[in-house]
Amino acid sequence: MPTDVQRQESWLSQPELEDVRGRVPMLYVVAVPVRVDGHGSIESVGLLLRASDTGSMERELVGGRVLYHERIRDALVRHLEKDLGSMALPAVPPSPQPFTVAEFFPTPGVTPFHDSRQHAVALAYVVPVTGDCGPQQDALDLAWLTPAEAADPQLQDDMSGGHGVLLRQALAHLGHAV
Repeated sequence: MPTDVQRQESWLSQPELEDVRGRVPMLYVVAVPVRVDGHGSIESVGLLLRASDTGSMERELVGGRVLYHERIRDALVRHLEKDLGSMALPAVPPSPQPFTVAEFFPTPGVTPFHDSRQHAVALAYVVPVTGDCGPQQDALDLAWLTPAEAADPQLQDDMSGGHGVLLRQALAHLGHAV
């Protein structure tokens, strides 16, 4: 019995991606990068600043699609290094466990999570980073906020698509009052 599996490991073309997005839920990972002190306490939380599709500036979490035949851990590392730089040195455990699963719908109001392009399922993780970080590619800025600053309801409300909800859940998961 043959064990070879033929697969295409590259990104889908834009028309193929749009077709699949309209038919199948897409798998994503979302990471809340944190810096910890020597005792494991959270010192700061990293948020990206990007231009939205509408041209407004918004804070958001690190994240993106999981590729075909890609392990979740590898997708987390890839997106963290893409957004924070190759010297971010994310400390992703061998078998990462999400703090929550977020279901994004193209229809607003089904869940707190909205993505007009697609139905997507995102596994959300808190990931310590130990190296030098800086905004990469399409991020304009990377801000390291204290947990108290990250817990600001106004900041969370200004994050679109439900990223503020994920940030609030991550802080609660870490034991920070929100």
